[in-house]
Amino acid sequence: MSDPPSIEIRHHTGHDRIEAWLDGRNAGELTYRMQAGVMVVLHTGVDPALQGQGIAAALVRSALEHARAHEFKVRPLCSYVAAYVRRHPEERELLG
Repeated sequence: MSDPPSIEIRHHTGHDRIEAWLDGRNAGELTYRMQAGVMVVLHTGVDPALQGQGIAAALVRSALEHARAHEFKVRPLCSYVAAYVRRHPEERELLG
């Protein structure tokens, strides 16, 4: 059994985007906008050829960690993020 791929996360706060990189290529991104202390998550997308490797989940975890560290609330307009929070009740405290 091989090790899971190493996903590098790059947060571009000036562009309201978090990127996931895998083996030197952009594998996906999560986009958001800030609105009065609320991180409104708009979209999470992963390269179709790379789906199923935990990339979207890594992006969401990074966004939620960022929100928690900066005391932001999170409003998931992205269906993937909404489903992620439903599956991880410990993250519901961030919703706002």
